[in-house]
Amino acid sequence: MREKLGGWKRSSYCGEVGSAQIGSQVTLMGWVQKRRDHGGLIFIDLRDREGIVQVVFNPEKGAGTHEKAHSLRSEFVIAVKGAIGKRPAGTENPELKTGAIEVYAEELKVLNDSAPLPFMIEEESDVAETTRLKYRYLDLRRLSLQRKIILRHKVSACVRNYLAQHGFLEIETPVLTKSTPEGARDFLVPSRLSPGQFFALPQSPQIFKQILMIAGFDRYYQIVRCFRDEDLRADRQPEFTQIDAEMSFVESDDVISVMEGLISAVFKEGVGIELQPPFPRLTYAEATSRFGVDNPDTRFGLELKDLSSIVAKSGFKVFADVLAKGGVVKAICAKGAAEFSRKDLDDLTEVAVSFGAKGLAWVKLTDEGWQSPIAKFLSDEEKAGIEKTLGAVKGDLLLFAAGKLSTANTVLGRLRLNLGARLRLVPAGTFNFTWVTEFPMFDYDEAEKRHVAVHHPFTAPMDEDIDLIDTAPLKVRAKAYDLVLNGVEIGGGSIRIHTSDVQSLVFDMLGISREDAELRFGFLLEALKYGTPPHGGIAFGLDRIMAIMTASDSIRDVIAFPKTQKATCPMSEAPSTVDMKQLEEIFIRIVKKQAEKE
Repeated sequence: MREKLGGWKRSSYCGEVGSAQIGSQVTLMGWVQKRRDHGGLIFIDLRDREGIVQVVFNPEKGAGTHEKAHSLRSEFVIAVKGAIGKRPAGTENPELKTGAIEVYAEELKVLNDSAPLPFMIEEESDVAETTRLKYRYLDLRRLSLQRKIILRHKVSACVRNYLAQHGFLEIETPVLTKSTPEGARDFLVPSRLSPGQFFALPQSPQIFKQILMIAGFDRYYQIVRCFRDEDLRADRQPEFTQIDAEMSFVESDDVISVMEGLISAVFKEGVGIELQPPFPRLTYAEATSRFGVDNPDTRFGLELKDLSSIVAKSGFKVFADVLAKGGVVKAICAKGAAEFSRKDLDDLTEVAVSFGAKGLAWVKLTDEGWQSPIAKFLSDEEKAGIEKTLGAVKGDLLLFAAGKLSTANTVLGRLRLNLGARLRLVPAGTFNFTWVTEFPMFDYDEAEKRHVAVHHPFTAPMDEDIDLIDTAPLKVRAKAYDLVLNGVEIGGGSIRIHTSDVQSLVFDMLGISREDAELRFGFLLEALKYGTPPHGGIAFGLDRIMAIMTASDSIRDVIAFPKTQKATCPMSEAPSTVDMKQLEEIFIRIVKKQAEKE
């Protein structure tokens, strides 16, 4: 039996009623979470986006309404009128916000029924993620997911309010734009009106927000959808959301200061935490030297130490050979980890090898002294120096990496994170923010045999390093800055190049010819000639921020309709084939690979 609303109006959400309203009449609407028959009484847990309330159907209060309640099943949509009462002593539910009260039903309308569910709408469920994504509309009925999506809305509203108060204008930039391949692949859209030509979905609004600064809008922002055709993992999606901002007449400190205020406002609104800016800052060189990575988790110590000078004359051939070739020897000290088993050490060795190490040297400090295959190759003086530098004592485990500086840092940085989890060094419920600054401007791509931009080709070099672009490009530092939260980069930005001569110099170093630069970025290069102000900005990953804020394992938990790791949507079955007529209209023909033909 399906009934119409017939003029009924909801008076409040289920999760909003409480003890202050005892005796009041309410009209509630939502979904049946559970039904329980207790003799003559029927209890319904009624759920909407704000929570759950218990509804009681008593045959003495209306036989017809009570009879209807017998027919209710999970996920039926109903409307109930009744009075709020206090639950009998001993029956309160402290786990519910409404657990001190219940609603005594006087009238009931069954607005819609429900087919048998593919899985129960429960917080704890062993249902496979692909199944939950196929029936995402059911999965999203779980209150935990609804709270995350609602919190995302509140955070977005907070961002808009804060930036508006600080003089930023929300301006939309094109979704159909020009392909400028650099880094991740573009998603391409064929043009029907320009046969053989393609739009690209934006990887970021980078060029357009710079154009807006040239146009004189001074402060821009956008909560914007971006697209990258790249391999996926827990913190990546083919389409994702950025909090994008740009400012004119600024230097790095100006951008950082305003954005610290934004992040502080977001965390106060979102999780009620008062952050204390300014946040700590590390240069890229210091971050990689101390923590091994450029996105350090600073919630725990276990820092890397350079032992090169101590073992410079070591009898251990591996160390000696590495140092002779200009490499380094570094180590970390895992407190109390000398009890690790051989399997634990084998697991750590696998981690080290997966990040470029040829092996892993280790030392256990025990009652008998140094327990290690390398102990016999090191002198007592070298051992004492290593222990002092690492602050090592009996019961500790020392792990060594020898090789190129970048390799040693990466290997120990990853081992550090692994040990942080194994040894439970990360305090729960903490949020540590760190700015990482002065990134390298360029890196060298061995495969392509050319220099590439570490961030993007519009990032400005440090003023004092401009002269090094031609002579020592790998020593050039960029006016770039990343904001790292608990070891995750949540935002990155830079001061931009605002003069044509410096932009041309950078393009030359990147091997981008004048013709190619004109073809790909011509309209920006042309705009730079007409009085471009100094400017810079940043983009924050809203999905990543929300995942950390809600302690979610994956950003898919904070996106209403995410894709799988294969970039598909099980619910809508996208991507899908299209009618051949559609392809003909955009001059596209599908050609199967030879292997598929055979």
